[in-house]
Amino acid sequence: MLRMRRRSRTICLYLAIITIFLHLVLVLFSASMYHLPCDPPLPTRMSIHRELAHIHHISPVISDPPEPPADARQDFSKVDANKSAKGYLKMLYDKDLAEPAESGMSKLEALFDHPLYNLPSRPIPEEDWLFKVQPNAKNHDKMLILSANSWVSASRDGYEDVDWKNSSSHPPWLRFHLGISRWQLYPHRDPNMEPLTQHLANSRIVSAVQRSGGTQLKLVMSFPNYGQAMLKPMKQERNEETNYNLYYFSDFERHNAEIAAFHLDRILGYRRIPPVVGRLVDVVKEIKDITTDLKLARTFFTSPVGNVCFYGRCSYYCSTEHAVCGRPTALEASLAVMLPDPALAARRSWRSPWRRSYSRTKLAEWETNPDYCSSVKRTAPYNKGTRLVDFIDLVILDFLMSNMDRHHYETFEKFGNDTFLLHLDNGRAFGRHSKDEPSILAPLKQCCRIRRSTWYRLRLLSLPQYQLSDVMRSSLSHDPLSSVAPLLAEPHLAALDRRLAAVLQTVSGCLKQQSEKGGDEVFYEDLDHLKDLFASAD
Repeated sequence: MLRMRRRSRTICLYLAIITIFLHLVLVLFSASMYHLPCDPPLPTRMSIHRELAHIHHISPVISDPPEPPADARQDFSKVDANKSAKGYLKMLYDKDLAEPAESGMSKLEALFDHPLYNLPSRPIPEEDWLFKVQPNAKNHDKMLILSANSWVSASRDGYEDVDWKNSSSHPPWLRFHLGISRWQLYPHRDPNMEPLTQHLANSRIVSAVQRSGGTQLKLVMSFPNYGQAMLKPMKQERNEETNYNLYYFSDFERHNAEIAAFHLDRILGYRRIPPVVGRLVDVVKEIKDITTDLKLARTFFTSPVGNVCFYGRCSYYCSTEHAVCGRPTALEASLAVMLPDPALAARRSWRSPWRRSYSRTKLAEWETNPDYCSSVKRTAPYNKGTRLVDFIDLVILDFLMSNMDRHHYETFEKFGNDTFLLHLDNGRAFGRHSKDEPSILAPLKQCCRIRRSTWYRLRLLSLPQYQLSDVMRSSLSHDPLSSVAPLLAEPHLAALDRRLAAVLQTVSGCLKQQSEKGGDEVFYEDLDHLKDLFASAD
């Protein structure tokens, strides 16, 4: 009996020790869990901006930039003159804004609301506007409208009477022309953009003639208020990739590429492509029945399945084998607002230093000489000013949309060499989504030069909060043709993110190369003007 009592006491003692040990483990575990949040913390905008402002990647400072929105100028006028530009920008980037999803804003809206897209700038002097408005001139505005006589029908039937003297009644396309400055085609927060795109998408077409020059079919469409647009018709399905056996100079031009290029250009903060809108055009009522172009009129025919087709006259792909056909009369097309007539605003065409040979066998010099950029930097106009970094901006745009067909670019002659580049003729972009073309980035790789503001925006678009593919999808969804089908197939949107990463990697390689070998700075400092603005704030 005594032996059994001792055994029972031993068992109870062991059980007590085990119970105390388990309680201690439970207490320690509970204490550690108490210091952990239930959900992982979401990254704040503050942390994002701090990450972007890392000294090795971003400088928070825009070249003599385009005119900012009115609200940005007002905010700037309230800044204490004693505050430095650096301190003001730190205030902008450290501003604790909610995540786009939390505030209910789309990623596109959040991007365009970001301080980087709304930096204050100097007022634009009179000489930096493409046109000088003369309120007392009786016929100035009417001359501006009627100068493009080569594209307008000789008959005035269908055209409206417009009060050219009253600026409040100017049509949207004229307000667009009058808003062109040395640094951009239109401002970031342009109230005229919505009326202008609606004008392109919905205005009645009173004239259609073929545009001469170029390799493929395009038309000039005129509207009752004397506005004009360049039409490029649909030639292939959106999701149809370019044949791998075709050379880049043998490819079709795409209407959806012109539309997507405009949206991408705006998202990158360039604003150097004229506004482009998609539209369903009636081949019979809006082209065949109203054209005064006899050469174009002779090329219309009805296909075996009853679709109305035409092919025009041009260097390539203007034949019955490459005809443009409606379904049966409805034709998808892109309409880009026309720039001012060269008689009023002359443009200069520049050959790209990195143009391709357009030969099936011969390579260009830049393809065989890795030090090619050194000679370009010593050649005008790339030896001074912003021309080189402006060209690099264009290169980045072309790489993102895989456009190999950039043999020329244009500028407005009035502004000389110190102005932006016009990013025109993007119809051969977005041909392949499954393959990138690294040779397009040759100027960036060879020169290792880029604007800090461009680099900053690219880094911003690589963040999940402003992912490039997402903001492009959102922007393109506003185009009228998006109701028919997405303007860019998902593989093309995914390719944008992949190519953006390649651009960032290229610049990072330049930074590493510079740190190891020394040499020219990678970044062109294009935001230092803010210091002068603060100095004169009082």
